[in-house]
Amino acid sequence: MSLIPYDDRDGHIWLDGKLVPFRDAKLHVLTHALHYASCVFEGERAYDGEVFRLTEHSQRLYDSAKLMDFTIPYSVEEIDRATRETIAANKMPNCYVRPVAWRGSEMMGVSAQQNKIHLAIAVWEWPSYFSPEAKMKGLRLQISDWRRPAPNTAPTKAKAAGLYMICTLSKHKAEREGYQDALMLDWRGQVAEATGANIFFAKDGKLHTPTPDCFLDGITRRAVIAMAKARGIEVIERAIMPEEMSGFQECFLTGTAAEVTPVSEIGPYMFKPGSICQALLADFDAATRRKAAA
Repeated sequence: MSLIPYDDRDGHIWLDGKLVPFRDAKLHVLTHALHYASCVFEGERAYDGEVFRLTEHSQRLYDSAKLMDFTIPYSVEEIDRATRETIAANKMPNCYVRPVAWRGSEMMGVSAQQNKIHLAIAVWEWPSYFSPEAKMKGLRLQISDWRRPAPNTAPTKAKAAGLYMICTLSKHKAEREGYQDALMLDWRGQVAEATGANIFFAKDGKLHTPTPDCFLDGITRRAVIAMAKARGIEVIERAIMPEEMSGFQECFLTGTAAEVTPVSEIGPYMFKPGSICQALLADFDAATRRKAAA
């Protein structure tokens, strides 16, 4: 498969207050974020020209930066406007959106109080995180060797770049061994999430999902919980141990990239996409594609 490098594309990126050509949105090799992971980001999707729950994403980006001890020099409202401006400038109403904020290169060392804070917003076409064939069959996940850290060891409520290091390691290993993704446990050995998505299980007409006390309470996760409750489906947020997966009937992932994606296998545990998964997949599709359906 031929890949188009992300530094060699047409279009524009919003960078520090203005649109610049895609290829010109660069930073220095001694940027603090590259060396010390002082970077936060968002993953968003635009459907028919509008980002799903845009302001919630912009607010989380702003809050993540505060947790990383820096302040983005733009308000949430300004980030919203810049996002819409970037989508319009690229004439890409259906796209993936990546806002990212980071410390610059003024100081190089662990301490970086004087570094300028940068903000960029890029968009690109990304139809689905997983192939349509994989979605229809249900994803195969292995159980990662890496675990989500305890909240007193890392800023787990921030969508921070450094927290994704073990996700990359987990997903690379899973793909090498024939899986599409990996399930990560937390430091206690409880079910946490996939490498870039939250997880749900269904049993006897009820949904069960891990309590997000050491990983992100995803925006898509919250949306799907609301959709389930609107259908009268009980949603139980609780600690889930790995061995409990043997008793669940359905499983699916939720996230900006994953949207709602069924899971057929996690290590030795098997699932079959059923009525709950299908109903919520349809509800999510309707919620994000209202203009297309109108």
